[in-house]
This record gives sequence, C-alpha cells and structure tokens, in this order.
Amino acid sequence: MHRLVSFNSEIIKSEDASMSPVSVSGLYGKGVFTTIAIIDRKPFLFERHWHRLNENASRLGIEIEQVSHDSLIESLSALLQENKVGEGRARITLFDSSASAIWKSLTELKSSVLIQTADRRVRPKGLRLGISPFMVSSTAPLNNIKTCNYLEQTISYDAALRAGFDEAVRLNEKYQLVSACMANLFWVRDGKFFTPPVETGCLTGTTRSFIAEKWYVSLVEAGIEALSQADHVFLTSAGLGIAEVSEIAFDSGTRRFAPLPAGFYESYGLSEIKWVSAKSA
Repeated sequence: MHRLVSFNSEIIKSEDASMSPVSVSGLYGKGVFTTIAIIDRKPFLFERHWHRLNENASRLGIEIEQVSHDSLIESLSALLQENKVGEGRARITLFDSSASAIWKSLTELKSSVLIQTADRRVRPKGLRLGISPFMVSSTAPLNNIKTCNYLEQTISYDAALRAGFDEAVRLNEKYQLVSACMANLFWVRDGKFFTPPVETGCLTGTTRSFIAEKWYVSLVEAGIEALSQADHVFLTSAGLGIAEVSEIAFDSGTRRFAPLPAGFYESYGLSEIKWVSAKSA
C-alpha cells in the first residue's frame, strides 16, 4: 500500500488515519468497500463501483448523504496524483461512524470515507486452487454485500495459502459452486461460459458483470463436478482482472487446465482488462 491516503477528503499519512473504536464500524465491522483497477491514471468501471457502494450502504443502513459522486472522484483523483499512481488499484471504504445502539457513545459523525492506493497484485501466470473446507451460507443476510466484515473470506484465503495454493474454490451448504475466496469464478466447456448466480451466495463483482455483458454467460447452479469437466477455469476481480487457473486439487486428484486460447481477450471484447494478465509475474 502507498503511504498517503485520503480520509474524509483530506490527504494524510496512512498512520495518521483513525476512527472511533466505539463506533459500529469499530465494534462490528459495519461498513462497505470496493476495489477499483487504475488504468492509465483513471479508475476503471468507476460508475459500477459507485453504484455498488451506494446500494450496499443503503442495504446496511449507512448514512452517506455527505458523500457525493463528484466529491469521491475528486478525492480519488487527488490521491492518485499525490501517490503518482498510473497503473495500480484503489480501495474505497465507507465506514459507519455512528454510535452503537447497544454501547452508546456521544458522536455526531455518521460516516467516514477512506481511500487507499497500491500497486497491482503480483500473481503466478496460472493459479493453483484447492477446495476450501469453509462453506458459504446461501441465505446469509450479508450475501452480495461487499462488507468490511470480510473475515470469512480472509480466513478461507489464508487457509488456502497455508495449504500451498494460490486460492480456493468455495461451495455453499448445498455443495454448489459459489466463488473463490476473494474473486468470482468462471469456467468454460465446449466454448460456452458459466458462472454461479448470486443465489448461491456469490458477490455480483464489477468485473464479473462487465464480462457477462461482453458475451453470453450462463448462470448455473452446479456442483464441483462442473469444474472437473471444464476445459478452462478463470477467476475475476478488480485486483486480478482475468486470472487463469492452471490446476485444481480435487479430492479425487489434481486436474490441470489448458490456458485460454490465443486472441481470447480480443475475440470477446476484453482488451480493456488484459492489462492484469499481461503484466502478471
């Protein structure tokens, strides 16, 4: 992460940013965030991210009247300039800074906005995935909200790394495919594209929705066997772009997958997000 951040429209050192530990965000992790790819000094798909922040904040009852579209763009642009970010990523977090109804405190602040920037994530050319032992609840109240309470995802991700994988596939209580720990999941079979629907418990990722608009993608509730029978598998997120999967360790053994064919990005109108894969380590 870069040292300077924007906190409530003021650019400061990251170590100087703080919020009340007795607010509902401090006590319960009440807040929402989004991660945005920065391409040529500009936020990629910003309107989608802005819409999701608003929709997610509304669902959680976070008051963000003082946070406008233009003010957020202005703060983000100023931070990109100060941190000299041409290619990278940014995270925008909206914290609920109000007092808890259970642990009351005196505060007039309703919400806070933190913007951070960083270089692009470095990843292998082909990802190795395991199968996460931690299941997703398809009926959880926080489903399809990118909430600051991200412990389930980070615990699953850290467990995958400790097991020697780059990521892991997560299933729900019905043993249906949901996503990876920190990214959306796609697979290709016989030239057809598939991804789980939000009803399984996955997040409507901005990159996922961008790809789904570029070509026909079937939303299917499927078990793990769908991946074992696939020709190609890839993950998507704002931080990764399209990340090809080279192998998955199933209980029955490891299955290796062919790379996406030459000209894939150009053929499907995805040249805009080729940057991540093209510059991966």
